[in-house]
Amino acid sequence: MSYLDNIRTFVRVYELGSMSSAGRDLRISPAVTSSRISSLEEHLNVRLFQRTTRSLTATEQGRAFYTGATAVLEAVDAAEGQVAGITDNPKGSLYVAAPLGVGRRLLAPLVPEFVRDYPLIDIRLRLTDRKVDLTTEGLDISFFLGEPADSNLRIKPIADCTRVLVAAPDYIAKRGNPIDGQALIDDGHNCLNLRYPGAPEFQWRLQTADGPKRFRVSGRYECDDGDVLTDWALAGEGIALKPVFEVAEHLNAGRLVPVAEKTPPMPIQMACLYTHRRRQDPKTRLFMEFMTTRIGAAMNTAQESVQLPR
Repeated sequence: MSYLDNIRTFVRVYELGSMSSAGRDLRISPAVTSSRISSLEEHLNVRLFQRTTRSLTATEQGRAFYTGATAVLEAVDAAEGQVAGITDNPKGSLYVAAPLGVGRRLLAPLVPEFVRDYPLIDIRLRLTDRKVDLTTEGLDISFFLGEPADSNLRIKPIADCTRVLVAAPDYIAKRGNPIDGQALIDDGHNCLNLRYPGAPEFQWRLQTADGPKRFRVSGRYECDDGDVLTDWALAGEGIALKPVFEVAEHLNAGRLVPVAEKTPPMPIQMACLYTHRRRQDPKTRLFMEFMTTRIGAAMNTAQESVQLPR
């Protein structure tokens, strides 16, 4: 399997643009990563990358080899998947991404149960609120809230996600309860925004009497971790737009209350993304079926526990 390992390492170095990043992703040392690339170059008798102290760039031969290398790995994965499907004993590593709130509250607690049912499958979970790229980041499945950026990917819907604008009673006591989205702007409310590199400008899409409308809100705080926004809201620092399942406990306990209730946020879709070839892998299919059913039920239970105005 050493030659195949070399090919896998080459593909990750090519996609991530760094020996060290590829090594971390593959859970091998930088020395092993470099050795595998060198062995592959020696076998092919070409240089696959131009290396300097500050950069690594694929050569023309490297770019050509990448196309064939990915086809080889896809074929191997498909063959292994067919065998696993026949033996009903899937194995290997599964790389999964999810937003922080979804991952922490819904996905991560279910992982041990899944692994107990399928002990030969290893789960590599990546949690982030930024948008991820399945191909370049070597992911099998990505859970998401909202609209996917890449229409070439396959989507498996899970549930409609109700959202709500929330603030702490202390904040409302100091600043008042805005009646709608326009009041958020006119009264200068501190809106707590989720922001990460490459994120779009701050606009909250709310339901109005005239249909959905975008409101360009502003605030003094922003963060790329949705749970930090919840903590700031709980501390009375501002207004956050949150999925109901993430703040159901706080709403039911009165630590947070709905605001701007005349214009509630538009619901968004909870779903998972995968490529067509990943869907053929038994471990991918099993994980999606296992998680989507349970996550959808958990989301619906949390949303039904909260009484929101209609």
